[in-house]
Amino acid sequence: MVPVYKLIAAALSAVALGTTASCQSTTSGGVVGAERKQLLLVSSEQLDQMAVKAYAQLQAESAKKGVLNTDPALTRRVRAIASRITPQTRVFRADAPGWKWEVNVINSKELNAFCMPGGKIMFYSGIIQQLKLSDDEIAVIMGHEIAHALREHSREQVSQAVAAETAIGLGAALLGLGDGAANLTGAAYQALIATRFSRNHETESDRIGLELAARAGYDPRAGITLWKKMLSANQGGRPPEFLSTHPAESSRIQQIEALLPAVMPLYEAAKR
Repeated sequence: MVPVYKLIAAALSAVALGTTASCQSTTSGGVVGAERKQLLLVSSEQLDQMAVKAYAQLQAESAKKGVLNTDPALTRRVRAIASRITPQTRVFRADAPGWKWEVNVINSKELNAFCMPGGKIMFYSGIIQQLKLSDDEIAVIMGHEIAHALREHSREQVSQAVAAETAIGLGAALLGLGDGAANLTGAAYQALIATRFSRNHETESDRIGLELAARAGYDPRAGITLWKKMLSANQGGRPPEFLSTHPAESSRIQQIEALLPAVMPLYEAAKR
């Protein structure tokens, strides 16, 4: 039997050979240096349309359950922070300030927030209330989530999945292996390689998000207190970092500390 790692290597080689022409970058790097070529095999329009529908459906379902924007003060607070951050997105891509941004809050104990492609932001009240977040800390989270949309990480992950699925099937056929080997390789890809992509995206969004928050006049040092709170909340509930789709909170804190010399001048300038 051909070792799984050889099939993975063959599959990735096929991906590299077949998709070089599709590599580009969706954003500029900013002062944090978030510059990287991306594999983009699907159009942003496709995902944007899907995001609009999914966001509208989530809003409708949440409203029906009576959990959408039930706290007017909290909703105003989150929207006010967004109104300061979204204009700063022009640093990374010129078209982003003109997106149809939407910001809403779901009443839930879940520690979560996200920004769908095209600028559809949703915060869960639990992450703000249970962690007792300051505006600066909310801004760091919001900047991070907006960064996912700016960098079109969803589009990139879909493209990676399409390329990997095609290449794994091709590799199995070329080596005369059955579906079982291909399935095993797919599982290995998901466990090790796909999660690495996700960690890279999270790290990239941390960098961009910190700069967005600083440019909007929010203290980037709040990223340190934020992830210390998250670390306390997540104690004992994480897999090893190399198998996780998110970096460890301690790693994120170290990165923020390393970036402070670059982003603090932006914060000081915004305050002036």
